[in-house]
Amino acid sequence: MLIASYIGFGGLLQGVGFPLLPGMLSTILIWALPAQVILVGGLAAGTALPAIALAVGLSSIRLLPMVVALAPVARGRHRSVWAEIWSSHYVAMTMWVEGMRLLPKVPAEGRLPYMLGMGNVYVGVSTLSTWIGFELAGGLPAPLAGALLFLTPASFTILMVRGSRTALDWMALGFGLVSAPLVAGLGGGMDLMIGGVGGGTLAYVGARLMKRRKAA
Repeated sequence: MLIASYIGFGGLLQGVGFPLLPGMLSTILIWALPAQVILVGGLAAGTALPAIALAVGLSSIRLLPMVVALAPVARGRHRSVWAEIWSSHYVAMTMWVEGMRLLPKVPAEGRLPYMLGMGNVYVGVSTLSTWIGFELAGGLPAPLAGALLFLTPASFTILMVRGSRTALDWMALGFGLVSAPLVAGLGGGMDLMIGGVGGGTLAYVGARLMKRRKAA
């Protein structure tokens, strides 16, 4: 899914006339497909740089709760602040879902190296896929390129369903899906931010109320 999504992103670069090397660099430095699409689309449309920077920043704020949730899981017995900062760069949806699933099974001292290894592979494969998509774009129909980009949210949904274990997980996923049509169309990634934080907060409150009712 990750490979297919970034092949679609490479096709988008070709379609809007965006240079390949800066596009690949965006994969390395940003590695969050919605923010990359905002960046490329904004530059291609001639949007002012401060507005693009703000939109990319707002889109990326949604990743902060994932970093906060995953950091304690990845942290080993011996702290390495620079390695932890480096690993936080890799925290996007794929890393968060797979990290929460796999890291608890790894001995504590090996979790941070394991996470860095996953991150390097993810970013490397994504960068290579961006190049492949760019080269294939001449013969890639526009609907197919769009479908490849759509695989990103589809794969994230599948990963979250697979990783859901508790009532809180299922409630957060359900509230997020229900809120999606209500916030669709908001720019700068605010739809994901509001839907994610709002749905997660409602799920947390609902789970606490259920827990209190059971305790009573």
